[in-house]
Amino acid sequence: MIKVIAEIGWNHCGDINLAKKFIESASKNGATYAKFQTWSTSRLKNGAWDHDGRKEIYKKAELSIEDHQTLIKCCEENNISFLSSVFSIPDAQLLLDLGCEIVKIPSFESRNHELISFCDNNFKTLIMSSGTSTFGEISESVKKIQNADLYLMHCVSIYPQNFSQANLPKMKKLMTICDKVGLSDHIEGVESSKIAVGEGAVIIEKHFTIDKNLPGRDNKFAILPEQLKDLTDFIKKRELMFNDLGLGYNEKENDSRINYTGRFNG
Repeated sequence: MIKVIAEIGWNHCGDINLAKKFIESASKNGATYAKFQTWSTSRLKNGAWDHDGRKEIYKKAELSIEDHQTLIKCCEENNISFLSSVFSIPDAQLLLDLGCEIVKIPSFESRNHELISFCDNNFKTLIMSSGTSTFGEISESVKKIQNADLYLMHCVSIYPQNFSQANLPKMKKLMTICDKVGLSDHIEGVESSKIAVGEGAVIIEKHFTIDKNLPGRDNKFAILPEQLKDLTDFIKKRELMFNDLGLGYNEKENDSRINYTGRFNG
């Protein structure tokens, strides 16, 4: 079964009731995971975000331990798996303490071998994006993963990106170093994700929103509930078509086989 991650991220802007609505919609429209981001602004290094307003947004969207507990419970109640990206070992430890068995390493930490090794040794499943890294760098990171079940995501860290920037040949190349490869897709709509599935992607990540008018950059190019449903319905239909029914013919073809064979050769 191809998995679909609804990347809620920090589109909730710190409103946990809104985040719960995201979870409910993601589940209703077929996503496998409702994904968030786990960080602490107390560990945020100095950068441009200190002067352009992003630091205040990060603070507002930061999830407390209690917030994580609320969202995990909401996911359980809505039959969807909770997932979160981590940016440091303390972030990963927080998820471990909450009983999480799966974690995502975002593109920007895909060369952080210390974090990768920690997650590999402590989580059953590791999803890692590969944006901002060369194939060689990602290959070195993959070698560090010896224990966890790895899903490797092709990613171009441009928000949003266009079709000409997708570089799907790199996704195909990643399949030579990992047997479960997918796409973290930042192209608007779901057509690009469908193309990636056709090229062998076994997991798709799309930024997800319930209202494009909500504040924040990611809400503007995220897919809406009806687009998520379109994607998950496509995947279900595709998987039905690939059911292996053997090399014979369907028994429902019997009437045609018996009555129509040679009908104009009487």
